[in-house]
Amino acid sequence: MSCLFCRIVGGEIPATVVHETKTTLAFRDIQPKAPVHVLLIPREHVPNAVDLDGDQLGDLFAAAKEVAEAEGVAESGYRLLFNTGPDSGQEVFHAHLHLLGGRRL
Repeated sequence: MSCLFCRIVGGEIPATVVHETKTTLAFRDIQPKAPVHVLLIPREHVPNAVDLDGDQLGDLFAAAKEVAEAEGVAESGYRLLFNTGPDSGQEVFHAHLHLLGGRRL
């Protein structure tokens, strides 16, 4: 499989995993834009955020809440962001939710 994130899910490419569930995987972004920058992805390949179903979205947001608490940014605040499509800056076409925090954004 050529999808970078699918290869991370499959263990072919290493990542610094901070949280995982049966349906999601969360790992540190290799080019962080904030002190805390974690990517949350569905384990199943879904090309774009708009293609996620309600269960997948719920799983990602539940995982984001747990990551924010574990990373110590739940109380101070954090940003959740989907980039959707090439004009948004999406570089990997596997739906992913950015969690950014650790400083004023």
